[in-house]
Amino acid sequence: MLKLRPLTIDDKDALVNYLNDASVTQYLSSNIPSPYTQEDAIWFITKGSLENAMVRAIERNGKLCGVIGVYLKQAEYAHSAEIGYWIGKKFWQQGIATTAVKLFVDDIFSKTQISRIYNPVTSANIGSIRVMEKAGFVREGVLKQSVKHQGKLYDEYFYAITKTFKSEGD
Repeated sequence: MLKLRPLTIDDKDALVNYLNDASVTQYLSSNIPSPYTQEDAIWFITKGSLENAMVRAIERNGKLCGVIGVYLKQAEYAHSAEIGYWIGKKFWQQGIATTAVKLFVDDIFSKTQISRIYNPVTSANIGSIRVMEKAGFVREGVLKQSVKHQGKLYDEYFYAITKTFKSEGD
């Protein structure tokens, strides 16, 4: 069974393990330290995940398998949030990310004033593109050569879902 829950200090070892796997972090923000240390995990759990964000651990059958969050915007963009997530490699291709995104989006739309959630996905990140599409996000456009990972420029596909659109599709 999959559940979303707050991060706890007990998650630090799993965070360090997963975030030191280059296949997990290859398309994530370069703001994530590498190597990822116990101190990095403690900071993220106690401070970083609480700053202008709503972050949850993704847990299946009692095991942490990833993290999902939205990063909150301000002023005229306060109704909008950017979603981000990652899954530990041993949990890939099991539908966990798609299920987590759907659960999280439903929770955000039902408990907050956020009415739009978006995600720029690196064009080479085929797994996340599939997750976005399966979770009901719509590709709104392409941002040409907008992101650089490991010295290479990539396009980003800009996906979004809105509370109104989601309600109409239910």
